Amino acid sequence: MQMYAGFWLRFWAYVLDLLIVASLNVIFIRPVFALWLPDDLAIGVFAIEAIMVTFSYYVYFILLTKWQQQTIGKMAFGLRVESLEGGSLLWKDVFVREVAGRIIHRVFVITNLLYIMIAVHPEKAGVHDLLSDTRVVVKRGSIRVGENNTHSH
Repeated sequence: MQMYAGFWLRFWAYVLDLLIVASLNVIFIRPVFALWLPDDLAIGVFAIEAIMVTFSYYVYFILLTKWQQQTIGKMAFGLRVESLEGGSLLWKDVFVREVAGRIIHRVFVITNLLYIMIAVHPEKAGVHDLLSDTRVVVKRGSIRVGENNTHSH
């Protein structure tokens, strides 16, 4: 029986991932601008530093999800992204999930509320899961935190 990861497990895994990405940006990107490049370096209205930070965010989620089926946050909470078709995740599925899905959630402030769908969907799926035919599951042998967050229907 597959155990789907609920909203709160996924939320805390995502918070950990954000802390990791922010830390990597402080270590690798911020010093480049602090030491060698001006802060206001821009392409049109977009600051180069902001573009690099955003790029690193997407690269982190895309590569780890494709190569490991989980980010470091998901690893810490015993979660894994699985394809509904079985087998390894395809690049197109990862791109839809990690880029298109996240952009949809952030188009408007209100679209962030779509994450609540994870709490009520029978398979704990968000819009990005549905679009990419993926689900986030609790790996077998993981410690289950909060039975209500991890049960399947």
